[in-house]
Amino acid sequence: MEKLEKIIISTGGTGGHVFPAISLYDCLKKNFYIEIFSDKRGLKYFKNKENIKIINTDTIFGKNLFKITLNLFKIIFSIISSYFYLKRNKAKMVFGMGGYSSFPICIASYLLKIPIFIYENNLVLGRTNRILLPLVQRILVSNEDISGIKKKYQHKIFKCGYLLREEIFKLEKKNNDFKKIKELTVLIIGGSQSAKIFGERIPEIIIRCHKQNIKFKVIQQCLENQINNIEKIYKENEIDYNLFSFSENLFKYYLKADIVITRSGASSLAELINLRIPFISIPLPSSADGHQLKNAISFEKKEYCFLLDEKLISSKLFEILDDLNKNRDKLFFLKKNMDKHSDKNSVIKVQKLVDNYLNEKN
Repeated sequence: MEKLEKIIISTGGTGGHVFPAISLYDCLKKNFYIEIFSDKRGLKYFKNKENIKIINTDTIFGKNLFKITLNLFKIIFSIISSYFYLKRNKAKMVFGMGGYSSFPICIASYLLKIPIFIYENNLVLGRTNRILLPLVQRILVSNEDISGIKKKYQHKIFKCGYLLREEIFKLEKKNNDFKKIKELTVLIIGGSQSAKIFGERIPEIIIRCHKQNIKFKVIQQCLENQINNIEKIYKENEIDYNLFSFSENLFKYYLKADIVITRSGASSLAELINLRIPFISIPLPSSADGHQLKNAISFEKKEYCFLLDEKLISSKLFEILDDLNKNRDKLFFLKKNMDKHSDKNSVIKVQKLVDNYLNEKN
């Protein structure tokens, strides 16, 4: 049996970096032997953790001088260990999926002259990818409107679209007849920091709606330590609710949702768009380089969603929900616009790019 050529995918951190890596793995594993490197933070997103190699690294973008110095030593050590690993285990190509956890493997690959492709799914080039860009052969982008790539590196751009988990395309899209639905179902999702804020502010808006006879079914992602309090609030006000944590499968809740309230991470928004689920996007104010705001602005301009500043949750979210409940044609309008967008062939585009590149090298 012919030995498969090896490709390494380096990822970690948040789901925004890990889920595209999983998507890429599922596509490329048919023709290549794939190894995945991740930091400890990224492990929770993998169903099978047995074949994941751990990389010990951290960010140097911070204000604590001691921590920056310590993390710098971690990065140097990870580059050295990655260098010797790659020297022993020959790889044909390395993918960096963004975030600081991909940095050591990519630097070691550059030193060993192994081709590097990096992926950016946000609309502003991330800090790690900004540093790596001069060293790589290609940068895969999800959107042609990306900012932060200098003119001299424009020739490295390959627009592939959003790399999404294959389960998204297997889900049966909900054919909502919004006007026939008595109570719309609102799904509220977000990472740990988002869940805390959403859990503190959004229930009061749902209660306000309920008291004014604007009734929704609520499915809300929340922290374990928030469940009892939110459950008490919804029970006391006779809200039809379902609370869940981060360990559960999000897909089954997507299928029940008529409207989603979410942060503005690129992968999350792309999943909703491909599933044709109308959403209200609330960007995380502290996101690096304001990338979540830029993601949300782009999709709002395409009329895929509503954009809401976090500071205006208490004053404006009620108005949006009230309006959508009364004027359900607006939900149809958003879904119709989303029909123009599809990322179903994104991983296939990357597969063809990889095949062509390696064939040219051989």
